[in-house]
Amino acid sequence: MKIVFHGANASTFYPGFAGLLDGQHELVLLPDNLESDADRIAYGMADVIIGVKFDANCPEPQNLKLYQVPGAGYDGIELSRLPTNAFFCNCFGHEIAIAEYVMSALLSRHVPLADADARLRKGDWKYWAGGPSGLRTELGDTVIGILGYGHIGKAVARRAKAFGMQVHVTNRSRVEDPGLIDVFWSLERFRDMLPQVDVVVNTLPLAATTTGLVDDTAFASLKQDAVFVNVGRGGVVDEAALYDALSNHRIAHAFIDTWYRYPDKENPAPLPAAKPFHQLANITMTPHMSGWTHGTIKRRRKAMADNVNLISQGRDPLNGISR
Repeated sequence: MKIVFHGANASTFYPGFAGLLDGQHELVLLPDNLESDADRIAYGMADVIIGVKFDANCPEPQNLKLYQVPGAGYDGIELSRLPTNAFFCNCFGHEIAIAEYVMSALLSRHVPLADADARLRKGDWKYWAGGPSGLRTELGDTVIGILGYGHIGKAVARRAKAFGMQVHVTNRSRVEDPGLIDVFWSLERFRDMLPQVDVVVNTLPLAATTTGLVDDTAFASLKQDAVFVNVGRGGVVDEAALYDALSNHRIAHAFIDTWYRYPDKENPAPLPAAKPFHQLANITMTPHMSGWTHGTIKRRRKAMADNVNLISQGRDPLNGISR
């Protein structure tokens, strides 16, 4: 089969991919922008496409058997344009890395290693044990609220519970996870959860029902010393509401990894939002990096190669998405 890796994201999984396949296949690397005739012809002849964008600018693949997203989110795929007889799948494997990002962010609020180091280099012993000036808080004394209980939500809950945190979860469908979930809230009642928690972590994907879900009313429901973390999709959180909550100090801090603007051909180095978040001191901004580790690449590469092997055997691939 002809397997096309479309774009920079997909090309990350190319090294070592052939070695995971049961048979011999043709692997083709294509750029994000399919401008040349040769690139467009190769794309149109693909049996398998690995990519994160499929829209009217992409040639129609005539022989497509599998469109494989190299991640969980597929909001860049116009599902109605995919051939109806092709499988459409995503994959995960990023939850371990994202959960570590979340816990690292939260721990930084309680264990000020960088500040302690900077002070001690100047002879400032503020955090020295035995004195009242350096007393710290502990992560285990806080309550976390997790929006969404998929792969990421579960991984965050396991680590939060290991630190002794009380765990609240809101999800569209009811979930029970004894030993991890202390309180469950339906997604329709997620605003009722917010005043009860110290930390909110959004892990929800972007969909019609989640776009702008975390709005002014949601932020007004949070404690003033609450911390908000977004590792789901940027659009789940209303941009203006988030900015207002931070600039007016209605919440204490935010760690934001998923955004409203991303680099493209016309603007390869944009600020990540229309609002000037970069001017605020109570936000930590990261460039959608939380799940991007060697471990994530390894796990996803294996999952996608397994799907190619399955369809080569005439079997259905895993993590199929209905359309």
